Amino acid sequence: MFKTVLLKVTKWLLILMLISLLPVILLRWVPSPGSALMVERWLEHRGDNTAYRISRQWVPYQSIPDSMKIAVIAAEDQQFAEHFGFDLAAIKAAVEHNSRGGSVRGASTISQQVAKNQFLWSGRSWPRKGLEVWFTLWVEVFWPKQRILEVYLNIAEWDRGVFGVEAAAQNHFGVGASYLSDRQASLLAAVLPNPREWSAADPPAHVQRRARWIQQQSRQLGGSHYLREMQKGQPLPEWLTLRYWRNRLDI
Repeated sequence: MFKTVLLKVTKWLLILMLISLLPVILLRWVPSPGSALMVERWLEHRGDNTAYRISRQWVPYQSIPDSMKIAVIAAEDQQFAEHFGFDLAAIKAAVEHNSRGGSVRGASTISQQVAKNQFLWSGRSWPRKGLEVWFTLWVEVFWPKQRILEVYLNIAEWDRGVFGVEAAAQNHFGVGASYLSDRQASLLAAVLPNPREWSAADPPAHVQRRARWIQQQSRQLGGSHYLREMQKGQPLPEWLTLRYWRNRLDI
């Protein structure tokens, strides 16, 4: 009896796991029609007296200036091209910092933010964090870094109801994303920790300081050269290769 139940549970778990991979595989090529975060924000404002409208427009990777791409990497995840979804050094530093109390420091990579915002709800529960790890892993497996960055820039929240770099550029600066200046790109990246409270169009002093730091970091990372090297591709970890498992299983 127990064995039968266990087999059924295992079967359904495998089915659910496979189903969860379908949107990840599909979004490798198809522009994201929206995200879980957008739905969540809409539900939050459903009872408001004023209508809550989501502004977004997908723009392809090639139409986004390099200065915008490297700015979000400099601001959010400087190990983006090197890690496989998780910055273990940053996670360790964040755990040590948070254990001392005071302000809470996060360590989410761009890949984790894509997994969380595209597929999941907000929150800090262990089940949600477990699903975040699951989706982050498969996003890294199926998507090249260029695609991860493209999706991130098209679903990131940049103001109340403003999602994606095209809507952000128009909302804050009155231009399309492809016309953003280096300074404007750094200001958009600078507000990402708190986009619903900080304004890129009218930045407070601390946002302006952060934007200058982002520009400096972008240059130190290598700017467009960093992006070209990233686009050459990143090899899969050894444990995800057939050779690894053939050796392990002695096939």
